[in-house]
Amino acid sequence: MLLVDAGNTRVAFAESDGVSLGPVQTVPTADFALPADAGPVAASSVVPAVTAKLREWSDIFLLENSHAAAAGLSLAEVDASTLGADRLANAIELVHQKLLPAVSIDFGTAVNCEIVDKNGVFRGGAIGPGRRLMYRSLAAGAAQLPELAGTVNLRMEPGFNTATTIAFGVDQAVLGMVKEWLCRIQELYGSVRIVGIGGDAGYYMPHIPGMESGGNDFTLRGVLHAYLCNCGQK
Repeated sequence: MLLVDAGNTRVAFAESDGVSLGPVQTVPTADFALPADAGPVAASSVVPAVTAKLREWSDIFLLENSHAAAAGLSLAEVDASTLGADRLANAIELVHQKLLPAVSIDFGTAVNCEIVDKNGVFRGGAIGPGRRLMYRSLAAGAAQLPELAGTVNLRMEPGFNTATTIAFGVDQAVLGMVKEWLCRIQELYGSVRIVGIGGDAGYYMPHIPGMESGGNDFTLRGVLHAYLCNCGQK
């Protein structure tokens, strides 16, 4: 079967035999189309246009909040009506790994945080802007500021020209934002496992104590486990 995670910037997908996943591939969201021979598809999508395309597929499992309970995740403490399917998949994967309480931090276009307590109850989280979104916002709102394409490494020292000053400001803003989230979460829930995922996770993990890598297939594995739990396969 084909697993799909459609995000605002890119779509990730991988083949699965129901146990393991093949190599994860990505394409720009605007370019995504299901291959004609895709077969069964299990997917999460936060992009309405992609969701509409997926619904046309004859053999499709689209992750929704109604699938959480079968996967062992309780949504009783949150308003799940607007919960993104990617965040739901991440929370389900935290439950599946049975190392709770836990937090996932997904560094993408937005930075998403999911909290699951020791009893498998989803406790909400946080959403903030990712660094590329911040770069874009600065360029759009300030006539003389360029839009940066990104940096190879996280900028850890104050800038010496406009580009490096923006990089330092934005990179440290995202880092500080996530650290503050984690401080507050740990005040509420004590010691938690912290999993970093998403395209920018590698930049931030070395600077966040205790954060481990969830790998580039974390959300897709959450989709798979939701599918297996809801479709009667073990």
